[in-house]
Amino acid sequence: MPASYSFNNITIMNLNSSLSFTVTERFLRYVTIDTQSDPSSVSFPSTEKQKDLAILLVNELLAIGVADAHMDEYGYVYATIPANSDKQVPVICFCSHMDTAPDCSGKNVKPIIHKNYQGQDIVLPDDTTQIIKLADHADLKNQLGNDVITASGTTLLGADNKAGVAEIMDACYQLINHPEIKHGTIRILFTPDEEVGHGVDHVDIAKLGAFAGYTMDGESAGNMENETFSADGARLTIQGVSSHPGFAKGKMESAIKIAGEIIAALPDELSPEHTEGMEGFIHPVGIEGHVETATIDFILRDFDEQKLSGHANVIRKTADDVLKKYPASTYTLAISEQYRNMKNVLDKHPQIVDYAMEAINRTGLTAKLCSIRGGTDGSRLSFMGLPCPNIFAGEHAFHSKQEWVSVQDMQKAVETILHLCMIWEERS
Repeated sequence: MPASYSFNNITIMNLNSSLSFTVTERFLRYVTIDTQSDPSSVSFPSTEKQKDLAILLVNELLAIGVADAHMDEYGYVYATIPANSDKQVPVICFCSHMDTAPDCSGKNVKPIIHKNYQGQDIVLPDDTTQIIKLADHADLKNQLGNDVITASGTTLLGADNKAGVAEIMDACYQLINHPEIKHGTIRILFTPDEEVGHGVDHVDIAKLGAFAGYTMDGESAGNMENETFSADGARLTIQGVSSHPGFAKGKMESAIKIAGEIIAALPDELSPEHTEGMEGFIHPVGIEGHVETATIDFILRDFDEQKLSGHANVIRKTADDVLKKYPASTYTLAISEQYRNMKNVLDKHPQIVDYAMEAINRTGLTAKLCSIRGGTDGSRLSFMGLPCPNIFAGEHAFHSKQEWVSVQDMQKAVETILHLCMIWEERS
């Protein structure tokens, strides 16, 4: 392959011809470390085992020559790749989270590389009922000839987000070992507890000192995400009337039954299982209680922030209607902000997204601007002063035993990071 090529009349270094990728070996090493976070924990990080990966990453960064790599008291990993350009280049940051989702076990992960994938269904050996089917995983059609990595069938893989971690780590290795790749100062941030909504609770933005950030936590190769849901949490507390069940006629108003009726009466068209694309939803995620008191926890999601208050009003109206049958019972609804659509910030800094789109295109992929039906660490970082869109990491079927990623997509993500570093330097 040529050492350089032309893109938009610019001579571009052909990274793929000059790099010896380490991303796969890193990824295979990282996924064997159990870093599952715990939503019920009150500590930070929510599980100490997340620090096992953090310590390994620090040691690997130090070994390749990143002198200031360290883990802080909260389990965050910070590191700096010093600039090798004489230009005044804005500082940029690359970020991925170290934890895996509580939805599925991350213990004793056994990664398997399925080389030269040819479109077949992939049967996972430790649980043969787990079959990754081409019919169910549309992006597998883009992996013909590639090497697909899965778990063995009893755990998730951890590509969400250890693919992103491995890609950033490989990019650090390449930047250190290829001084011909010109760049400004690059900050690195690895976070715990993203999967339980606390990934940036204790991030030191001043310490990062970056103008722009990029999370590596997206799905299909080529995808670039500049928009997330805005998100609120809601807790509905129902105060019923308790009575001895033997003498309850005309007296008891069971808060548990009221809660059940409220959930059943919510509009189907506003549930996650009936929405897609840019549609928001109301989702009850937990219920507990007794005859006298019950609580329902909801998550409210929409790309349009104004619609969140409308979703809360739907809960109120539903509760009002149900409680008409229970005159002695009452309720309260508490709304808490979780995160907001990062597009509101990113639209003020269009070059941050534009440069990332160009970096993806320079790898030979076709960049696609997308919205996320969810959130990332970048959602909150954007509103903390670090505008932070999301770049593909290649992960698929996350939070499940059928999670997968391809070697080639991870390599393209590494190339994207490096091209993005060069673009910021070129334009400065």
